[in-house]
Amino acid sequence: MSAGMKIQPARAVGSGGKGRSRFIGVALTALAACLFSGNAFAWSLKEAAAPYKGTTISIVGLDRPSYKAAQKLTPEFEKETGINVQWTNFPYESTLKEETLNFVANSEQFDVILTDVVWPVNFAGAGWALPLKQFMDDPKLADPELDLKDFFPVWLASFTVDGKLYGLPFDSYAGLLFYNKAMFKEAGIENPPATWDELKAAAEKLTNKDKKVYGYALQSARGETQTADAFARFLWPWGGQFLDIPNKKILVNDAKSVAGMEFRQSLLDVMPSGIVSDDHSQVVEMLSQKQVAMITEWSAFYPTLSTGPVASDLGIAPEPKGPDGAYAAFGGFAYMISSQVAKEKQDAGWLFVQWLTSKEMAMPLIENGAVVARQSADKDPAAQAKFPNLKPMVETWETATVPDWRPQLQCYPRFSDIVSDWGSRIELGQTPVKQGLDSMAKDLNSYMDSSGCWDHGNTPQKYISMYK
Repeated sequence: MSAGMKIQPARAVGSGGKGRSRFIGVALTALAACLFSGNAFAWSLKEAAAPYKGTTISIVGLDRPSYKAAQKLTPEFEKETGINVQWTNFPYESTLKEETLNFVANSEQFDVILTDVVWPVNFAGAGWALPLKQFMDDPKLADPELDLKDFFPVWLASFTVDGKLYGLPFDSYAGLLFYNKAMFKEAGIENPPATWDELKAAAEKLTNKDKKVYGYALQSARGETQTADAFARFLWPWGGQFLDIPNKKILVNDAKSVAGMEFRQSLLDVMPSGIVSDDHSQVVEMLSQKQVAMITEWSAFYPTLSTGPVASDLGIAPEPKGPDGAYAAFGGFAYMISSQVAKEKQDAGWLFVQWLTSKEMAMPLIENGAVVARQSADKDPAAQAKFPNLKPMVETWETATVPDWRPQLQCYPRFSDIVSDWGSRIELGQTPVKQGLDSMAKDLNSYMDSSGCWDHGNTPQKYISMYK
């Protein structure tokens, strides 16, 4: 009802008092329905943000496509809310260190924190991040259209610690198989390999060492790439795991893990020499320049490949299955709210995170090169027709991966260093597979026991059922 609208006195229907009362009752009911309908008092971002107009919030980002897309769209949020957003981008390798220093020093430098899938237990365990329930339970701050069930369950589970959700997913990756369709056709290969054995057989056909063309390339650079890509990719599909946190047991040297690493070694003959020093950018470039026919890489590289020299011949499929089933690489990020900053900045930061990860923003982000974990956008037929990376991503997140792909440990950086060190030695042939894995297990056990790290881990797989 507008401010200037006047309510006219009700006229009686018929001659009796009952008619007059009935009419007034109907009129008041109609008026109440109008005034209190969802449309009359619908939640709006602009009204929710009004108390925080002029507030400046600091957001951590990376130099990757999803964050470039987010920063391009951020002025829309600023215009709608009057909240100023200041982005600070770091290289991935230094992000955890920079954020940890911020918290240890209580510098309040960052209001919205970026967390990798292996960091939630660091921030939540130390009390540096806030559970999101307090924002989602506040009717002034919570968008009724947030719709948590629209996120893929595997992603919400990844950022749940002790049963509490700490982050909303953003920049969400699946490991995919990228391949050159023209090279496949020339070699007489009709379909992308569905299993690792099929990939090896296809790679042997596609390899021509005289022309320096290879069937497959596996990014294996020492560091997190060796741990999360080159090592983990041949652990889970063979039935191996890094560790069993509840029972305090390292599993990297059991028979299944050994079988997976031995298979990895068998692929060296169909890969370029020096692969152990190659990172993501190198193998993506090799596929782009038609020096290799296949790579297993993060879905985030689709924008790069789809606009490069291989674009017209680019094929995309789920990662191959192993003897134990489909376990594709899993990685990505979420945004958390710092517990150390003023409530005004926490609330404003939440409004930004809620907006950025909303269903409404999913397609604009995808259109600008980002990857998101919103089912409504990723499963949209029109979107899948335009962006062929979406369909295999959806299949991966629904049926072919685990949130425990890398263990969530507060001591993860050193854990990863040990895996990377021995994983690189094995791949270089400096030590036999079983001997190297036994050494890796020994060093991991020693570190986990001496650091007390067993008591500071999280197993997100158990939380998937919470979000289905």
